[in-house]
Amino acid sequence: MADSPPRPAPAPARLRLDGLHVAIDGRSLVRDLSLEAGAGRVTGLVGPNGSGKSTALRCVYRALAPTRGAVRLDDRDLLALPRRESARSVAALTQENGSELDFTAREIVALGRTPHLRGNQAPGARERELCRRAMADLDVLHLADRGVLTLSGGERQRVLAARALVQEPAVLVLDEPTNHLDIRHQIRLLSLLRRTGTTVLVVLHDLNLAAAACDRIGVLADGTLVAAGTPREVLTPELVRDVFGVDATVVPHPLTGDPQLLYSLEHPPEGRP
Repeated sequence: MADSPPRPAPAPARLRLDGLHVAIDGRSLVRDLSLEAGAGRVTGLVGPNGSGKSTALRCVYRALAPTRGAVRLDDRDLLALPRRESARSVAALTQENGSELDFTAREIVALGRTPHLRGNQAPGARERELCRRAMADLDVLHLADRGVLTLSGGERQRVLAARALVQEPAVLVLDEPTNHLDIRHQIRLLSLLRRTGTTVLVVLHDLNLAAAACDRIGVLADGTLVAAGTPREVLTPELVRDVFGVDATVVPHPLTGDPQLLYSLEHPPEGRP
């Protein structure tokens, strides 16, 4: 039987965090967070360690249920969707991606197609091509037959990013995806995210990369949204000082005009060596 003809990629969904509140053991980790990620746009979450970024993302990929509020995909409550439908709609690259099973890189990437296959249905020509293309885009095609446990941290991170991409989600959620990556692969990954046309919600620690990659940025501190807007609107010296406790000079990038932050080691944050 011939493979089905290629299907168009699903339309990106509008993602909305609607009054999201998460409390665990009596401690509020996220407080009344309302933020929209526009369809087909890249939205970043930035903030100090412990500000609630990863907790908010866990609600989007259903690893955690909010105490109050909702995550909405095109105005549908994500928790009301069947698990299989939400697995097709949302793909995640998380910080907890360790695997003790020594699958090959090719097998790990192919797992991204699982929500779209039925039972023991074998991947067809389209699935194999999606995997090949994603691995080429993430520069891991040459690692296809390597066991994932033999890969470096950066190589494994790129394999897992390819797995998320082949899922063809309406929303792609990434928690610090540039971890372990050298600068070339950081730029390659973030550039790819901008070209996918998928709705992207991404946590980044590097504010300069966030400014270059994101259409909009939400800033969290102590579980609360303190600012949201374009990188130029949000990444001001005053906000960086108030939220991150460091002094920065903000200059426009000479090619793109994106704000770029300059720091000085001669003026470390107060109270630190």
